[in-house]
Amino acid sequence: MGIALQVYHAACNGELYSRPFIESFEETPMLLAVLTYMSYGILTIFGYLRDFMREWKIEKCHIAREREEQKDFVPLYQDFENFYTRNIYMRIRDSWNRPICSVPGATFDLVECSSNDYNWTFEYTGRVVKDVINLGSYNYLGFAENTGACATAAGEVTVKFGVGVASTRQEMGNLDRHEELEKLAASFLGVESAMVFGMGFATNSMNIPALVGKGCLILSDELNHASLVLGARLTGSTIRVFKHNNMQSLEKLLRDAIVHGQPRTHRPWKKILILVEGIYSMEGSIIRLPEVIALKKKYKAYLYLDEAHSIGALGLNGRGVVEYFGLDPKDVDVMMGTFTKSFSAAGGYIGGRKDLIDYLRTHSHSAIYATSMPLPVVEQIITSMKCIMGKDGTTIGLSRIQRLAENTVYFRRRLQEMGFIIYGNNDSPVIPMMLYMPAKLGAFGREMLKRNIGVVGVGFPATPIIESRARFCISAAHTKEMLDRVTTREVILLKTNFLFNKVSGL
Repeated sequence: MGIALQVYHAACNGELYSRPFIESFEETPMLLAVLTYMSYGILTIFGYLRDFMREWKIEKCHIAREREEQKDFVPLYQDFENFYTRNIYMRIRDSWNRPICSVPGATFDLVECSSNDYNWTFEYTGRVVKDVINLGSYNYLGFAENTGACATAAGEVTVKFGVGVASTRQEMGNLDRHEELEKLAASFLGVESAMVFGMGFATNSMNIPALVGKGCLILSDELNHASLVLGARLTGSTIRVFKHNNMQSLEKLLRDAIVHGQPRTHRPWKKILILVEGIYSMEGSIIRLPEVIALKKKYKAYLYLDEAHSIGALGLNGRGVVEYFGLDPKDVDVMMGTFTKSFSAAGGYIGGRKDLIDYLRTHSHSAIYATSMPLPVVEQIITSMKCIMGKDGTTIGLSRIQRLAENTVYFRRRLQEMGFIIYGNNDSPVIPMMLYMPAKLGAFGREMLKRNIGVVGVGFPATPIIESRARFCISAAHTKEMLDRVTTREVILLKTNFLFNKVSGL
């Protein structure tokens, strides 16, 4: 087996950084890569065999299919497109799709379920698994709780205003609490104005098309979230992808765009928009924002920053990746983020200059046609944001930010000391631990759950085919005892020996 090299991505423009910027991504060992491809090959062969048996009624067919009288129609269900889902994902589906019956805090209660048909359907056993350590929720600052200031405030506003708003912001759904939230968000971000939306995914997918269109160029990081990808596609703009966090790749695309202009006509692009994220949720990687800003200024481009995972989780005061690098918020043209992670609520926001936000209020489909954010959600965000900012008169928010940073560094160090391959930046609360093979992905989740530890596994197509991983999300609500329990050698090494000796099949 070849020796796997540790690849460190260090900033080449050190003068732009006030702190060392180091990210590690260990290359997949050759033997593991070969075994993983072999595993997928074996699974594919057995998948075709199962499909053959289903076609001839030898094996029961659970998949959606056309009725016999529709066989001559254009197919509604594309069998080959669903091959991976029905023959591979379905075999390990029990590692996900598990309902919980408590607050998704540092621990949660899990409804136990079983399957008698290889995970096509599930039955509830009636048993509840108590106090499972939660390492899968994006509860970075621990505000997912049913007691305390946030829960009390949300409960009071529910009694006063009800749950639904039943209208859009431009009609009868604009309440004073929405206005207060937007002013508070603008103050928190350090921008002139901000606007909130009821859905985080739609904040990207519906607002990017309002900002750019035909004749514009979008430069997108190859690891951008699906919402950014969808939003870019809906614009009708030309899209070019640069290698993840690779400033040489980005600058080459920028230079070519300036020199050559639009295809065929060679006219200058109307706009050039760079799309990046603060923390990449699958890699635990932090954007090289100082270098991106330097390039966007040099080539007169616009910058769209998605801080879904970084807002609240990075920076001394939780103000995200901009504060983390000590940068000026005005250098980011469009600051986007969600309230679904650090604020433990729902929805998203866009912040920037006042004229930008005024434009979006009248041109964004998400603003014009979507129902307003429910008031209990608004109150959860306002209360948690005031706590983070210290406007509640306490230091609870600051202490949670510090505890999250300490937990992140501690947990990463513990896993690295035990020999696991960890991706990403040391300050990222998203911690991918590499498993590689599809069989290990399902087995790891099951074995962890046996020990009352809830984790999320991520595999193809969300990751490259030979880079399946378990993804830990650290929270300020986790205690050191919880993290020690997860990384206890008797627990981890038992699973490791079991998993790394299991190299075939599902």
